[in-house]
Amino acid sequence: MSLEKIAAPRTYEDLTSQLAQRHGKLSDRLRQIAEFAVRHPNDMALGTVSSLAQAIGVQPSAMLRFANSLGYDGFSEMQQVFRARLVDAASPSYRDRIASMRRGQDGDRRVGDPADVLAEFVADDIASLESLYAAVPAGKLDQAVRLLAEADTVFLLAQGRSFPIAYYLDYGLCRLDLRSHLLDGVGGLVHQRARVMTTRDVLVVVSFKDYAPDTLRVATEVAARGVPVVVITDVPLSPYAALATLSLEVGEASNKPFRTLVAPICLAQTLVVAIGHHLAARNGAIS
Repeated sequence: MSLEKIAAPRTYEDLTSQLAQRHGKLSDRLRQIAEFAVRHPNDMALGTVSSLAQAIGVQPSAMLRFANSLGYDGFSEMQQVFRARLVDAASPSYRDRIASMRRGQDGDRRVGDPADVLAEFVADDIASLESLYAAVPAGKLDQAVRLLAEADTVFLLAQGRSFPIAYYLDYGLCRLDLRSHLLDGVGGLVHQRARVMTTRDVLVVVSFKDYAPDTLRVATEVAARGVPVVVITDVPLSPYAALATLSLEVGEASNKPFRTLVAPICLAQTLVVAIGHHLAARNGAIS
């Protein structure tokens, strides 16, 4: 049995709440889609009707019926709710994050035991690494390695919590005797320094939500000049999607107050080591 016509949910939370309330009224096929949707919201945000239908094991027409049963005029309208989830509201302040960690899950208990904090972060880091391995295609890694290894100069740009990733990449590329320049913003000359880039160079931008406006501005200006831009970011719908030559997304495996840097550091290490192998193979072929 399908759902009667209802007002279409406008937020992901309302959508999942609606599905939970009316789950028993769905037909078998629509229930199958609903269960996939709540378990794989990112896939729902980024997939096509046909690819999702194939992954779920239903006909494409069932995807349309599912959207209609929730009050949407079509699949695309429903998909916007899943996409909005990926670029949701700004994160809370650091003071709020610390208060949240101290309160704990029940809102009252104070969490301060170092071993418990360590266990939480280890669990989140393991999840983030598993997500990274599944999220970054081999073809994208190969393309990134070639772009960086063959650039005249690799410029690196990041601010805030993203900065350690860019710094490590600069360190690794320098150890490989490649020309690397970290745009650290010291002296307020980051825009002026970025102007020297040419189309033979590559700009690597590391930026996660909340995306630093100055970083985005520099990346936009550089991309407009035809300079290749490689972005390490969180989700495919970040503000860099339209300007990036290549985007590597590490995702967010957890909604915990402090977000892990383990996955992006792992990705940075992967790039440095893979570039080293690429250079060794190239030099061996030349000799």
